[in-house]
Amino acid sequence: MNKKRISRISEEVKRAISDIMRTELKDPRINNLTSISHVDVTNDLSYAKVYVTVLGNDEDRDRAVEGLNSAKGFIKRELAKMVKLRAMPELIFINDDSIERAFEINKLIDEVNHEDK
Repeated sequence: MNKKRISRISEEVKRAISDIMRTELKDPRINNLTSISHVDVTNDLSYAKVYVTVLGNDEDRDRAVEGLNSAKGFIKRELAKMVKLRAMPELIFINDDSIERAFEINKLIDEVNHEDK
């Protein structure tokens, strides 16, 4: 399938899941600091990897991903109402720690720069 179309579908799925999380989900494990960083939909639209970012400690992140996985059926059903596709992809929620890694790398770069001066 066309990469441009897959990209548009991924963005639409991301927007729709974010809306569902904000307005429909009532799970206390999923706090207000939970967001979707990006979504990768496979070329055959069978799977969608949903990368979840949560501000907080490791326990908060694990609980949020667990809450999203337990609400997977509900989210998929609501997603089907919002995004019109022949077959709705199977959702896979993954903890995205790229922001934390970026902060760590930034901190290391700052330390090296400070040592050089």
